Amino acid sequence: MVRAFYRVVAIGLLMGGLLLLPHQGISKERESSADRLWGQLINEAQAMGLPTKFLKAIPPNFVQFQFDDLRSYAAEYHPSEHRMVLNRSLSFNGAGAMLRPLKRLTHAEIEILFHELFHAYIDYLVTEAEASPEAVSNPVLAVARVQQDCHYGSVLITPVVQRKGETEERYLTERESWEALNETWAVFIGWTVWNQLALSRGTGRSIQKQGKNQDEWVSRLRIADREGALRGYYEPEDSGERAVARKRYLAPASRLSEQEAMVIMKEVMEFSPILLDRVKGVFSGLGQEGGRHDQCG
Repeated sequence: MVRAFYRVVAIGLLMGGLLLLPHQGISKERESSADRLWGQLINEAQAMGLPTKFLKAIPPNFVQFQFDDLRSYAAEYHPSEHRMVLNRSLSFNGAGAMLRPLKRLTHAEIEILFHELFHAYIDYLVTEAEASPEAVSNPVLAVARVQQDCHYGSVLITPVVQRKGETEERYLTERESWEALNETWAVFIGWTVWNQLALSRGTGRSIQKQGKNQDEWVSRLRIADREGALRGYYEPEDSGERAVARKRYLAPASRLSEQEAMVIMKEVMEFSPILLDRVKGVFSGLGQEGGRHDQCG
């Protein structure tokens, strides 16, 4: 009886191990696939002179990639699941397995991709901070939390997007203000990438180096600030307001500030000291509520 019992236990353990093996193989295969995609993304972005510092800060297995048929955008990031959904059209041969080479994507597709990758970066910083609250705060996250309160706690919005001159003030909840900041910063990341691609025209010449490309990029940044283009949006928490407008776009007066831009360019995109010096003073602050925003530091 005892021998029979041990024989049954041994068979059970063996069968259990065999059942686990396929799942372990699938898990390792997924990790390997994520590593390859992440490595491909960083290497190709670096070859094109695009910012990669913030991408290198994210562990390859933090973001779960998947392809799907998206209707509106090239990519969508879901922070609660650390999941990046890419439009199937971005995959090699549309098979939904591997990302097409960046050089074969349009500027708009790369812009949106980097916009969403920045969301993944912020999600990673928040996740790490929550896991180790005693650790020294990341400088990007530290500035973001300050700006969330003093810059995005109360904002001006454009109830009708096409009428930038018509604005209303809103006092945002914690979730709304965090989303408004994240979207504004991501808009700036995407704007930077798109304009660099447009200026380099596939040559890989970085705006980090002095020359015509850098001059033109700085000029475009000045125009974008004057036109209030660098601003994000948020989804209202209030169901009544959400029934009127699913998204509320910030008014030009609540656009990206110089303090925010400098942190992003230095800590996220690793701009050269020369370019950082050139950008100082580009942001006019015209139309922004200086009294409140000056407190952001």
